[in-house]
Amino acid sequence: MTRNQLLMLGLGATLSMGAPAAALAQAKAKTSTAATTGGAKLVEKVTRKGSELVIPYEKYVLPNGLTVIVTEDHSDPIAHVDVTYHVGSARETIGKSGFAHFFEHMMFQGSDHVADEQHFKTVSAAGGTLNGSTNRDRTNYFETLPNNQLETAMWLEADRMGFLLDAVTQKKFENQRSTVKNERGQNYDNRPYGLASEMVSKNLYPYGHPYSWMTIGYLEDLDRSDVNDLKNFFLRWYGPNNATLTVGGDVNTAEVVKLAEKYFGSIQRGPAVQNMKLPAPVLTQDRYVSYTDNVRFPMLRMVFPTVPNYHPDETPLDALAEILGGSRDSPMYQNLVKKQKAVQANAGHPTTELAGEFTIVALAYPGKGLDSLEVQVRKSIAAVPAAITDEAVARYKASVEADLVNSLSSVSGKVSQLAQYQTIGGNANRLPLELKRIQALTKADVVRVYNQYIKGKKAVVLSVVPKATPNLVARADNYTISKDGFKAPKDEYAGLKYVKPTDTFDRAQQPKAGTNPVVSVPPTWNQQLANRLKVIGTQNTEIPSTTLLLTIRGGHRLEQNMPNKAGIASLTASLMNESTEKYTAEQFAAELEKLGSSIQVTSGAENTQIFVQSLTKNLDKTLALLDQRLLHPKFEQADFDRIKKQTLEGIANQNTQPVVIADKTFARLLYGPGDIMSTPTSGTESTVSALTLDDVKKFYYDSYAPNISHLVVVSDADQKALEPKLAFLQKWEQKAVTLPASPAITKADKSRLYFVNKDAAPQSEIRIGYLGMPYDATGEYYRATLANYILGGAFNSRINLNLREDKGYTYGARSGFQGTHYPGAFTAQAGVRADATAASVKEFMKEIEEYRKNGIKDDELDFVKQSIGQSDALKYETGQQKAGFLARLVEYDLQPDYVKKQSEILQGLTKQDVAASVQKYLPAENMYLVVTGDKKYLPELKQLGYEVVELDLNGNPVTSSAPDAAAVTPAAATPVITEDTKKVKVKTKKGKDKDDSQKNGKAPYRMNAG
Repeated sequence: MTRNQLLMLGLGATLSMGAPAAALAQAKAKTSTAATTGGAKLVEKVTRKGSELVIPYEKYVLPNGLTVIVTEDHSDPIAHVDVTYHVGSARETIGKSGFAHFFEHMMFQGSDHVADEQHFKTVSAAGGTLNGSTNRDRTNYFETLPNNQLETAMWLEADRMGFLLDAVTQKKFENQRSTVKNERGQNYDNRPYGLASEMVSKNLYPYGHPYSWMTIGYLEDLDRSDVNDLKNFFLRWYGPNNATLTVGGDVNTAEVVKLAEKYFGSIQRGPAVQNMKLPAPVLTQDRYVSYTDNVRFPMLRMVFPTVPNYHPDETPLDALAEILGGSRDSPMYQNLVKKQKAVQANAGHPTTELAGEFTIVALAYPGKGLDSLEVQVRKSIAAVPAAITDEAVARYKASVEADLVNSLSSVSGKVSQLAQYQTIGGNANRLPLELKRIQALTKADVVRVYNQYIKGKKAVVLSVVPKATPNLVARADNYTISKDGFKAPKDEYAGLKYVKPTDTFDRAQQPKAGTNPVVSVPPTWNQQLANRLKVIGTQNTEIPSTTLLLTIRGGHRLEQNMPNKAGIASLTASLMNESTEKYTAEQFAAELEKLGSSIQVTSGAENTQIFVQSLTKNLDKTLALLDQRLLHPKFEQADFDRIKKQTLEGIANQNTQPVVIADKTFARLLYGPGDIMSTPTSGTESTVSALTLDDVKKFYYDSYAPNISHLVVVSDADQKALEPKLAFLQKWEQKAVTLPASPAITKADKSRLYFVNKDAAPQSEIRIGYLGMPYDATGEYYRATLANYILGGAFNSRINLNLREDKGYTYGARSGFQGTHYPGAFTAQAGVRADATAASVKEFMKEIEEYRKNGIKDDELDFVKQSIGQSDALKYETGQQKAGFLARLVEYDLQPDYVKKQSEILQGLTKQDVAASVQKYLPAENMYLVVTGDKKYLPELKQLGYEVVELDLNGNPVTSSAPDAAAVTPAAATPVITEDTKKVKVKTKKGKDKDDSQKNGKAPYRMNAG
């Protein structure tokens, strides 16, 4: 089981739950084979029994082999539809890598009854979101929509399962191949350490093993493939008998099964699919491999082969990874991080269907050799037996229990887990089995797997070192990939034929939606303490958990009044996560783990926030720890010295990342030298170097105050029960804190292009925009965000369809407004293919100017109203969503009915309103255009007609050039905002990543309009 799966389960000690948590309870499976009238057979029904933990569901199988699972959850008026195919990159072969991931892209490009890009538009217009992801073992597609749109989602998914291939044209094939190349460039080739997993995989597994390449595949394999290769891959693996349809939410099981029979029942069964099972890699020596990268910190990565998903040893190995490198008192943290021998160090145990990889990662300080770091890592491994205690195992169980409860707070979380269990484990009701394993886990189990899989065993040892210092590797490479023993797999693709389903109804007719669900804004309760701390709360009885979000206004903005103290807010927040008067940092972390709770202090541009998550049964003890963290920090000199050093290293590391370089350059231009916002929240090398522990103490005592703060509480407990628990906050003393006003905005006198060189960058980062206006929930800011939605706020916005879908220049592009109490930026941004840099800038500006000139079309206006107007059902599902909504209310002094006022503005929006917003808030002639990329493309940029200013990494001018006399003058330059389509790495509490190539660019972009 992967760490992500484990955390989705949160397997832990038996939960003590009352009636509000009944939806989480487990039951024994009752099996029936009674057939429904349409041919679907009920094969399993899981219901609650007592207070045990489970996701209740019914499972059916259609005659064509499609598995249908339905879990009802009527707490919110939403439906989540997931189709998971048991095909990932492990079904590919040498020379044809990346097909599963490529097909994930292709299945969003239309089918017989769904036009090009219509899948996105249909779901988005329904107020929903959609996405897809591919990993080694499976591909899934999913939509979350208001429950009245359930039939539409099932119609869409069935159409691409049964009616796809005639819509797969050569043009679409070429376009999506370009998009995948851009994704690889953005998420692998142009990202520090982006090729590390690929290096490990091809050196850990034998040549030809299906895990020896990454899900993204190799570009040369994509280049040599053709559209027929792709079609054959679909015919082999995407039949209903190799798929699971899982539906959850405010739905009726009988209705879902009926719809499944209607839309999926006529799709022909595909070829039989057998599960794979391969032996674990056998390493006879440590395999030392390395590569150079544009990084600051040399990285050591050690990977030991272990066991696949659901193996009996998976759980103790997960616990071992946590004990070795997942906590403050772990050997790796104590020996490496705390002693400043590594910038960071951790361990994890990702597992997949065919194999597991016990992984250790450590980053050395610049200039330090990985040979000495490896010695310290191995000493930490040797110290593990002493760290494996009964208490450590108990803490691990408690933390997993809490993860379980919180993971089941959303319908999508429950549906995803059922689909994963069914697809990989063959049993959607694996939860009881996993519960038994975690509850039975002992110290002896963890010691045993340490001896069996880690102690004295061989590993792949990867060194990633800066290009300028290749000698810092742990050891010289000693392993060469060999083809010995490789046997080409049998041909899986001979004789495949595409047979379309025949129906008794017209699939070309999109289903009509039912009545829009009635969505209620969460009812709130309010309190103001004597020290003027504002408290707002709401009751959420879906899970026995409590979320608190404390916001202290100020943050980086307070440094406006503190010359040469930039970075003090961030450094103070980091110190707040260390020792308190009663606990060392290690003791504090241990106490939290015993409770399965979390308390984290972070600082941003305009506030410091403390996020608290706790099972409600443990809330009293968690709040006692919050009391220590908030009101009694110790501020130890040793902690300060270590964190300051790490901060300085992080600042120096920023200039290795093109995304960060572009963001920093853009901010300097937007705000100018007199505004603290032109400086990163982390500060600069000179300002942070001068900071002292006394500075931190002074900032805390002067700036952390209840009278500029508000607390949000979301809990299954009611106000009466919670208020006494918060009484300790009365001790927090008021202070006179002055929040700085925003300096005057200086607009660009004309649009210029600013270029920062990044040698050999495979992609260029583009930022275009200006400093606009502050947030206003029902004023011009809100109207401007509505106007922007069709320009760059939705997946099928003009900007994204142009640059990504039509041109293939980028993995994703978008635009949008950002505003708070202070004016925020309008930004257009994208990471684009390097050779398309100048063309991308031109297209950005063309789209903006076209929008200014001709405005919004009737169908686009209808889409904006439908999409945003129906999205309310998705806004308040989880505790964190509710907390975010409440925080906005108090932050901006809004009444809960502001949502109703926004709806009235939206429904009354006219083409003239949009035109007025576009003319006023897209000043193309006064924009900053920033490009970070390889200098060899600079001549093409100079041909665009803008004055070009070259800047160094610190924002200092290098050269300036007027527009080329022969250049084409751009159509009245207009600002554009691109989308930050970063690959999502699902970072779990235990520090493990889910290895999915997530199609974030596929989800309809949701603008932040409140």
